[in-house]
Amino acid sequence: MRPRVRKTVVAIHIVASVALLGEVWGLVVLNTAATLTDDPGLAHAAYLLMPALVFAGGIPLSLVSLATGVLLGLTSHWGLLRHVWVAAKLALLVATICLGMFLFDPEGMAAATEGGIRAAATRQWGQVAVLGCQLAMLLTSTALSVFKPRARLWSVDPVQSR
Repeated sequence: MRPRVRKTVVAIHIVASVALLGEVWGLVVLNTAATLTDDPGLAHAAYLLMPALVFAGGIPLSLVSLATGVLLGLTSHWGLLRHVWVAAKLALLVATICLGMFLFDPEGMAAATEGGIRAAATRQWGQVAVLGCQLAMLLTSTALSVFKPRARLWSVDPVQSR
């Protein structure tokens, strides 16, 4: 990949990844506020807002981060599965996406709080926990990008050697 194109892809990857981190942080704050409030109308409004954040931010940002990360891994000396930190970042992002797909349910929470009904505290805190796990994984991924542990998985990247 040409240096200018590579730098552009790196910039897009960084922006998408940092924006995803911010989007998840916003969801953590919004979900925690909905869980802690004594105002059922406010909780319902918060849960109604969350899908807009997910569909306008979380999904596109996570897919852009994934696509650019895989592209960079396949076209750089770091490789996709050569270094532990690159493979770990890939696994963490895929796990973050899966948590969002399978466990985070803002639409269900909005339905559960419709009409001023308070959702079960365990369900509410479960949603906060899912987002907290996503946040922890994204922060770990960021730290891996900065510190780049030198441990290797393979001396030759099996994906690039094809």
